[in-house]
Amino acid sequence: MLNPLRGKFLVAGDQLRDPTFFKSVVLIVEHGPDGSMGLVINHPSPFTVSHALQGNFDLPENQELVYVGGPVEPEALFVVHNSSALDPSEMPIVENVYMGSSAEVFEDILQVAIEDPQELIYRVFAGCSGWGPGQLEGELARGDWTVVPADEETVFHPDPYAIWDTLTAKAKQTRRLLPIDCDHPEWN
Repeated sequence: MLNPLRGKFLVAGDQLRDPTFFKSVVLIVEHGPDGSMGLVINHPSPFTVSHALQGNFDLPENQELVYVGGPVEPEALFVVHNSSALDPSEMPIVENVYMGSSAEVFEDILQVAIEDPQELIYRVFAGCSGWGPGQLEGELARGDWTVVPADEETVFHPDPYAIWDTLTAKAKQTRRLLPIDCDHPEWN
């Protein structure tokens, strides 16, 4: 098994009532025999990036929010961005979506964001989501999550609150047995 879920979204099922993952969409960054790691992309926190990094970086105040990436290591910050030039050794998670692989890359991303904010799209996450060996497979088998291909547009969507509804509707559409316009729509 070589990262089969990397670059996929986990979309929380309606029945998943864990408050941490209720109506969550998780971008899977790593998946293998040793476990899985991802970032919740649709739970912005009330804190701006400039506020969260105050004292470490002199960032101009903007509206970029820190996202709650998950319950694991909530004090750790992770960054996802769209620039292959900032970390040439990093493989994309999906096309045009990269995860900063070091503190230096994190700093470079913030520097580019200060100097030329139109050049870079990025998101900062506090914490991540993690699963031990076989744990995620068990949750998938139970139907807790639906797997949907990830894409850059959704990762950096301007309205994070719309992502779960959009991907849930998309997943339901692909699993439909009959077209929407049919003689017996109740069969769907």
